[in-house]
Amino acid sequence: MTDHEGRVDRFIADIEDRIGPLLPSVEAALRAVPRALFIPDVALASPGSRDEAYIIDRDSDPGTWWEAVYTAADPIITQIDDGAGGFDSDGAYTSSNSAPVTVAELLELLSPKPRQRVLEVGTGTGWTAALLSYLVGADRVTSIEIDAALSERAAKNVSVAGYEPRLVIGDGAAGHPDSALYDRVHVTCSVYRVPYAWVEQCRPGGLIVAPFETGVGCGRAIRLVVGADGTAVGRFRGSASYMPIRSQRVEYPPEPDVEPVRASTRVDPRTIAEAPPGAALAIAALTGLHVSTAQDDDLVRVWVLNPDRGDERAMTVWDPDLDQWPVFQIGDRPVWDEVTDAYFRWVSWGEPGRDRYGITVAPDGQSIWLDRPDNVLS
Repeated sequence: MTDHEGRVDRFIADIEDRIGPLLPSVEAALRAVPRALFIPDVALASPGSRDEAYIIDRDSDPGTWWEAVYTAADPIITQIDDGAGGFDSDGAYTSSNSAPVTVAELLELLSPKPRQRVLEVGTGTGWTAALLSYLVGADRVTSIEIDAALSERAAKNVSVAGYEPRLVIGDGAAGHPDSALYDRVHVTCSVYRVPYAWVEQCRPGGLIVAPFETGVGCGRAIRLVVGADGTAVGRFRGSASYMPIRSQRVEYPPEPDVEPVRASTRVDPRTIAEAPPGAALAIAALTGLHVSTAQDDDLVRVWVLNPDRGDERAMTVWDPDLDQWPVFQIGDRPVWDEVTDAYFRWVSWGEPGRDRYGITVAPDGQSIWLDRPDNVLS
């Protein structure tokens, strides 16, 4: 056994320790398509929080580079600020080679069969496009990427790996109708609103697997089945935190030139910031609001934002020395009250877990439901 074969064996074993035995087809793909071919010589390994990220350099420290490449749980960041920032900057992460364990989970949910036609949204480094090419045949894969520079590098990577899927530059939110109908749609970026184009371009009985951004805590995978009636229905699965599709990035605008309205809350802000998956989905369904947090020594700051309107937001701060906490509200919409009301509605339902929620995508929009599709949350 070569060093590389041993490294791959440990890699597969680590993935299976985390999510259980892999489908034989997915394991074979992970063995046949080396992740190393898709990682730049210099990149940023991201094992956890941003403070834990570290630069890997194949030339100066090949041992650390190889170890990072074949660590099952860690994404590797390949782009900062859409290419404008360096790996030593504090810019936003805008492209990565996703954590292999999550890649494997989503491929298993997708369950592509040989010769099925697949649309991939978000080519990135090209690794998953190559994995899909192995699974269904490269001539059956169309992968779309909005960033021309990323697409160009991905084309080189997949060529070195021995595959020639159709790589397209464009906005993946619109899909790619030229190659439709698809049997599978595989999405490698998160959305909080599922584009209906993906449903339109998928044949009845086809599957869409995507990371869904709940707006509170980590994202969730969704697996949708496309129906003959032009809708897609499915449930929320495990964790899947991905970078957002660029057309749905939530931008935090500068503070407006108005005085915020000050109020107070007796609800511990951490109750919302650390809401479990079932509560996060209730908040997403009932409000559509996004929640973000930051730790500052003993203080916990919590922001609530309407992703479609930056002038509707609030901020509160948990301070261990206080019994109630200030809320600073901008805009007429009482967004803090809305998320706390949604949280307590979830409590009144018996605190249902993530596995009881589902989503329906139709021409007129999407709806999140509890237990069954006709029990829409509103």
